[in-house]
Amino acid sequence: MNNIPAKDRPLMKKLYPDAVSALDGLLSDGMTIASGGFGLCGIPERLLTAIRDSGVKNLTFASNNAGVDGEGIGMLLRTRQVAKMISSYVGENKEFERQYLAGELEVEFCPQGTLAERMRAGGAGIPGFYTKTGVGTQVAEGKEVKVFDGEDYILERGIFADLAIVKAWKADETGNCVFRKTARNFNLPAATCGKTCVVEVEEIVPAGSLDPDCIHLPGVYVQRMIVGAPYDKKIEFVTTRAREAEKEQA
Repeated sequence: MNNIPAKDRPLMKKLYPDAVSALDGLLSDGMTIASGGFGLCGIPERLLTAIRDSGVKNLTFASNNAGVDGEGIGMLLRTRQVAKMISSYVGENKEFERQYLAGELEVEFCPQGTLAERMRAGGAGIPGFYTKTGVGTQVAEGKEVKVFDGEDYILERGIFADLAIVKAWKADETGNCVFRKTARNFNLPAATCGKTCVVEVEEIVPAGSLDPDCIHLPGVYVQRMIVGAPYDKKIEFVTTRAREAEKEQA
């Protein structure tokens, strides 16, 4: 195979017709899923919907947050399929808040940069690393503390997920992916830390058509893909300028 010119090598069949088929054989109760996204930006919504519809339960999600009520991971909270969240932000989701305060949902709070590095470390095969972030706070409770150059650092574990689900803008047929602007967010580190990575994209382009210098996620990390387009533009908060009449009344 290595002696065959790249243009003549057979393409790996990574593209699946829909989210259900792309997740076939990958889901099980009690599994850990790393999910990209930040709020509603760059979330793998087609894959999340398929996970919800599968009925799989007792899931642990490693994700910056859980979307909003009824969107993103929030839809899985509504159906009580999530047992634990490893997150850095829990605002904007009342059901998340309610379940946590009621003791129905386990939450492992993790500073945002630390969460990204835990995912990146898992993807690099690094079981743990030391950081100053969280020293002297509740984040450090129960964690090993080590002194470097006279300062305390806490041990954080890399995240090794059973499955990674991410959203990309474009991908070629071999799985090389490009993210669009801020939608890159947690998608890149999440993609690398799963045993299997499933990506939903807006567009598939021919192999070799992407500028190699612009590829964010190499196809070696991607096992399965789907085209999820078209997407609706979902907005967490709609803020509009007050009408002149409203200004006068104010």
